Amino acid sequence: MKALILNHLVNLADNVHPLELTTLPDPVPQANEILVKVAACGVCHTELDEIEGRMPPPQFPIVLGHQVLGRVESIGEYVTRFQSGERVGVAWIHSACGQCAACLAGNENLCRNFRATGRDASGGYAEYLTVPENFAYRIPDVFSDIEAAPLLCAGAIGYRSLLLTGLREGQNLGLTGFGASAHLVLKMVRQRYPQSRVFVFARSEAERAFARELGATWAGDIADESPELLDAIIDTTPVWTPMVEALKNLTPGGRLVINAIRKENADKAVLTQLDYTKHLWLEKEIKSVANVTRRDVSEFLALAAEIPIKPEVQTYALAGANQALIDLKARQVRGAKVLVIE
Repeated sequence: MKALILNHLVNLADNVHPLELTTLPDPVPQANEILVKVAACGVCHTELDEIEGRMPPPQFPIVLGHQVLGRVESIGEYVTRFQSGERVGVAWIHSACGQCAACLAGNENLCRNFRATGRDASGGYAEYLTVPENFAYRIPDVFSDIEAAPLLCAGAIGYRSLLLTGLREGQNLGLTGFGASAHLVLKMVRQRYPQSRVFVFARSEAERAFARELGATWAGDIADESPELLDAIIDTTPVWTPMVEALKNLTPGGRLVINAIRKENADKAVLTQLDYTKHLWLEKEIKSVANVTRRDVSEFLALAAEIPIKPEVQTYALAGANQALIDLKARQVRGAKVLVIE
């Protein structure tokens, strides 16, 4: 099969071709696995974290990609949930132990044996991949392959982030950064909490204009002061400055939810500017988002189909994955980026 592999860590400032297009043997499903013929795979900022070493894969080479949409090509001996030909999705959560306290409590995203698609197991930047049948999802017919792919990470992690804010109808929500995940959160809030107003903070005027186009009440720069205090803010950026700026815009008792699997170090010194009275006092909270559960993915897919929520998408061929990653790094983003595998 054709596949793009990461052979070693790369600084994208020095090397704009981190992935090598090659041919690998077709994977063979184990007894409880399905073999998926990939049709589309979303491109996520997490791939940048893997490539540049903020979250390095445990072994090389590795096939990246964890927003995978395809069809079942074949099934393992003990598979009962799927049949050949069915359309399925594969998300960041590739497997978990199912036996630890976290898993038994429904928090399999916190499992010590959590394995991630495209990091701990080969992902979707390829023509085929395998996944345990219990970690694959049927895709509602309302979505095309290209539309469905970003829902499996950007959508699902955005859904989990929104749940963690504890937002109630009529409360104000802030979104810091406005890429693949945040634009889907805005669509969710507009539908689920029509009396709530959304305030967007983004460096790019193009992103701010996009936010207004989708119904944001207000959109300003990262460093701008919100025209109103916010009950919750979701930070989807890879850097520290927006987090510090967000805290000053929270109402007493407000919550900042950080939807980023890693933060970069370039502006980490800004943390020394934290002022307890201004940024943290009056019971403000900071909460991180860690991975997703299968329940998050399933619930979000059902919600997205019901509304429906469809992402804005830019497409690239499989061979164009390096360019997609560079565009993402440069924040040349409107919505989500998706590789089309043909």
